[in-house]
Amino acid sequence: MMNVLYFDSDLTDNERRQGLYQGQLFTYSPFGATYSFCYFADALIREAFAGFDPEYAQWELPVNQYVDILKALKPRFIHHNKSKEFIQQILRDKGCDLNKTYFDLPRLRTSTSDGYLTSGIAYAFHPHRDTWYSAPMSQVNWWIPIYTMAEENGLALHPKYWSRPIANDSREFSYQEWVNGSRKTCAENISSDKRWQPSPQERVEMDSELRIIPEPGGIIMFSAAHLHASVPNTSGKTRFSIDFRTINIDDVVAGVGAPNIDTACKGEALVDFIRASDFAPFPEELIYQTV
Repeated sequence: MMNVLYFDSDLTDNERRQGLYQGQLFTYSPFGATYSFCYFADALIREAFAGFDPEYAQWELPVNQYVDILKALKPRFIHHNKSKEFIQQILRDKGCDLNKTYFDLPRLRTSTSDGYLTSGIAYAFHPHRDTWYSAPMSQVNWWIPIYTMAEENGLALHPKYWSRPIANDSREFSYQEWVNGSRKTCAENISSDKRWQPSPQERVEMDSELRIIPEPGGIIMFSAAHLHASVPNTSGKTRFSIDFRTINIDDVVAGVGAPNIDTACKGEALVDFIRASDFAPFPEELIYQTV
């Protein structure tokens, strides 16, 4: 099936989700709520780096000190009440039904340049599908750059693999082991990353990758089943971005989502989602009925 990239689409959320489940991509220009979210993130980042320019601080700080900064900064951002409130507003502005839409806590991502730090807390992701990490097939990914980005430090999508299976080891992935072990020890992996993560077991053809470059506060939306990766950063500056994921509870219950062509693990990540209207947890009984 042909992949389509929509710019500032006025499709309803129901229509948009159906397109996403078919491999279509959506991008949106910055607007009030995303600008505010980026301003908020920028304030936390600059406070954490205490006078250093965050995009270039890697050139002035030893790696261990840089890691210590991120160890304090990232959890503060992830668990801050304002982060949840900004997502709530973004979803409202983009036409999502807040009573049926659930999201997981946002992540503050850092991609440093020239191999300065590519493991652990600043992991440079290899080509993967989020569904290999137990994401449900109905998951939608939202990706937002905080600062001006370049083609050398962003996100790479591989649309040619939407309907093309890849040999992978997702069958061996345990979400519970990841949450209880690997996630908690990420900051300990500095010079190399010893955490086991699902990955392709065959060569991925990189020549057809797609790199979308939105303005700060712009949004890239894509299905969790899309193959994607971190672009190896050679831009000379650190990329900071926000990402979070959403699901619609009606789609989860109905089993609606992207086709599963090569994922072998279960969608146990549902346990991490909260309702956009009031931040209530995803119904536990539905987790075990749907995975």
